[in-house]
Amino acid sequence: MTKTKKRELAAEIFRRLQNVHPDAHCELNHSNPFELLLATILSAQCTDVRVNIVTPELFRRYPTPEALASANLPEVEEIIKSINFFRNKSKSLLGCAQMLVEKFEGVVPQTVHELSELPGVGRKTANVVLGNAFGINTGIVVDTHVKRTAKILGLTAQTDPEKVERDLMTLYPNEQWTDVSHLLIFLGRRTCNARKPQCDLCNLKDICVSKDKFLRVPKKAQHGTKSEGAGRAARR
Repeated sequence: MTKTKKRELAAEIFRRLQNVHPDAHCELNHSNPFELLLATILSAQCTDVRVNIVTPELFRRYPTPEALASANLPEVEEIIKSINFFRNKSKSLLGCAQMLVEKFEGVVPQTVHELSELPGVGRKTANVVLGNAFGINTGIVVDTHVKRTAKILGLTAQTDPEKVERDLMTLYPNEQWTDVSHLLIFLGRRTCNARKPQCDLCNLKDICVSKDKFLRVPKKAQHGTKSEGAGRAARR
């Protein structure tokens, strides 16, 4: 597929997904950049649903970087103990809050470079915070849903998240980068499920490059089993 054709495909995918999911958004509950930063750190290798269960108490107890910076580590661990890797993440939360206070005057920074200095924060987390808290499109968030659906749809042949991100950034204009990730995540969670894709319900099935793989009819369904065939022959 030529680059031009791939861009046309990418644009059509974006248009159709927007029609189906006009409400696509970040599903980590938050009310300010600091809360989103904490929630995103917790979301690594954990579902948004689980994160949203523990963050209300975390935000209530520690509403500001200053409050969290002076928190007791075991108390934070107790609040988030149902989260994967809660001990390491507790240390990251405290370290993040302490650096925010010491280096950034308690304000969440607005560049990838500065955010990446914070404990527990990498490029993906920085992109989430900048795109959703500040409306700054510095990149495309590539989680497991984006990586998988982008490959299924033929937008990339890569499996490394950074390479997938680069491919998608060449296909979509900067102003769409945050929305692209939301739309592909919604697709992956609601229709293109990893375990059981609902291709018959997908409005992309006619342009999906993997449609033959997922929509093929099993041979048994087409021709029946040998025993069924023998039974029919005996009845004739």
